[in-house]
Amino acid sequence: MKWSELSIHTKNEAVEAISNILHEAGASGVVIEDSAEYAKPREDQFGEIYALNEDDFPKSGVIVKGYLSESSFLNETVEEIKAAITNLTNYNIDIGDNVVSIIEVNEEDWATAWKQYYHPVKISERFTIVPTWEEYTPVSTDELIIELDPGMAFGTGTHPTTVMCLQGLEKVVKPGDTVVDIGTGSGVLSIGAAMLGAKSVHALDLDEVAVRSAKENVELNKVSDTVSVFHGNLLDTVKEPADVVVANILAEIIMSFTDDAFSIVKPGGLYVTSGIIGAKRDDVKVALENSGFVIEEVLMMEDWVAIIARRPQ
Repeated sequence: MKWSELSIHTKNEAVEAISNILHEAGASGVVIEDSAEYAKPREDQFGEIYALNEDDFPKSGVIVKGYLSESSFLNETVEEIKAAITNLTNYNIDIGDNVVSIIEVNEEDWATAWKQYYHPVKISERFTIVPTWEEYTPVSTDELIIELDPGMAFGTGTHPTTVMCLQGLEKVVKPGDTVVDIGTGSGVLSIGAAMLGAKSVHALDLDEVAVRSAKENVELNKVSDTVSVFHGNLLDTVKEPADVVVANILAEIIMSFTDDAFSIVKPGGLYVTSGIIGAKRDDVKVALENSGFVIEEVLMMEDWVAIIARRPQ
């Protein structure tokens, strides 16, 4: 199937209105490329943004792209879109240059075009996330490479909560440790723990799609001898206490089973947890402390929080 990619070069204040016009015209998806995104300051302690390519962004303003299926009415639809955008000036909306262009896109090309936006990302002192199709040469001898396919469920492994959990595991996992990964998702935390030298990792998730995705990623990263993935709700499948337990899930769920989590962390062991928005930080800390944990460290990235807590000896 062939599609037409309609691009409108405009100003930021017109983006929402133009996106709405495209949606109402039947666009199957809208892409926004904002020149301000490339220049926006970001924390780059571990080089998270080095892969951004200036060529992926307009030199100024914003480009809004809509995808229209080709039909006998395409020309009329494009003209109606142009007229509706021009009409925005009657509402005192600055539409900028309002340069409109259109190209033909094959569905096969569209399905893989998103890959250009994913590149190797160094997310901690040792861990680098690498898309499966990218060639990457480690820059240090102790660098740990986790391969992921962002086309699978659960994204690229670079969300702040995942990054902080990996950073937390890097701090606490020792060779020979046993690890439990609650709500494993893509399996990236289990893979990371295995690469750090864990003796065994018990990964579990309630979502069967997550279980399949995690198993595929575990195989891809050649840690299936260490990581076992199970379908289960929270701690149902866990039989033995572990040296380290990690949970990257919602704050409300974390608070609902802090007593159970305490019971599966060995005395002296550690609990690394995230998925916590900033507003819930103190609530989660209190819940963990009420169950007997001692808070050792709180990590923050953007509006997200991760907590490293220890079960006393």
